[in-house]
Amino acid sequence: MKTRSKQSGMSALGILAILIMVGFFAMCIIKMSPAYFESLSIRDIIERIVLDPETPESSIGDIRRDISVIFNTNQIYELDPRQVQIYRRDGKMYIDASYEVRVPLFWRFDGIIRFDDLKYQVGVAEPLDPEQAKKPK
Repeated sequence: MKTRSKQSGMSALGILAILIMVGFFAMCIIKMSPAYFESLSIRDIIERIVLDPETPESSIGDIRRDISVIFNTNQIYELDPRQVQIYRRDGKMYIDASYEVRVPLFWRFDGIIRFDDLKYQVGVAEPLDPEQAKKPK
């Protein structure tokens, strides 16, 4: 008499569940990647302005105008140039371009991407630590 060997492998329901998960994560990546790539452009723009030798002598209005022109030229739409905070504290100038983006995924679900590492001291190429980047009172 022959005994049946156990079947091994995934069922159709298991394969379907995995395909749904893979599809969901692929959709999230596809919908969120434009916002991420735009943030890389914003980071590059802010770093160029921070490292520009003329920036420390410029007024806040001139810097804001430069940011606005560069954002318009590079077609940056997620961050309004008026949202970029430029301030002086203890004789140093700081630029804070931190922002967040809401990306509609499906139905009532949104993905939120927060870019809070865009705080710079003028003349320094590296972003500030969160404790150093506290805004003035």
